[in-house]
Amino acid sequence: MSMKVNYTPATALIVVDMQNDFCEGGALGVAGGAALVPGINAEIEAARAAGALVVATRDWHPVDHVSFEHRGGPWPVHCVQDAPGADFHPDLQLPAEAIRVSKATAFDTDAYSGFDGTGLGGYLKEKGIKTVVVCGLALDVCVHATVLDARQEGFATLLLEPLSAAVDPQAVPKCRQAFHDAGAEVHE
Repeated sequence: MSMKVNYTPATALIVVDMQNDFCEGGALGVAGGAALVPGINAEIEAARAAGALVVATRDWHPVDHVSFEHRGGPWPVHCVQDAPGADFHPDLQLPAEAIRVSKATAFDTDAYSGFDGTGLGGYLKEKGIKTVVVCGLALDVCVHATVLDARQEGFATLLLEPLSAAVDPQAVPKCRQAFHDAGAEVHE
């Protein structure tokens, strides 16, 4: 069942990093990650039915990415290009026409937002997108960065909090405040 978002052809649903490594059992598994998939699938279907654009972001790291602990970064090895952990969750029903955006693809640069170094903002503007709706993993990391960058790009922005999970649930109130301060709407 969808969250009753008013999707239009000027809306993009951005599904953030619903990858195996970010779901339970993955290298950076977020508690409750896999449980989000049925609700996200309902949103994808609702968005498609209204003619909205569906975008799926993914970490797509080269081997020895700068964010990995053995390179001095904060994270264990995760979402390595073409490895099973980088695949979208097997139950995620991404349509063939969904735009797939790969981020953090350079050895020496990290990126958390789907807008960071990907050209996504310009692409959405070219397509006439005015509003972005964001959900996925993790609310306090890549979802957080994507929501804030969407606002910075000038899009009306709605976070679907029930379809997002945080690495640190204690960080959610601080994230909500940051979203509010940036002018984003939060659907709790």
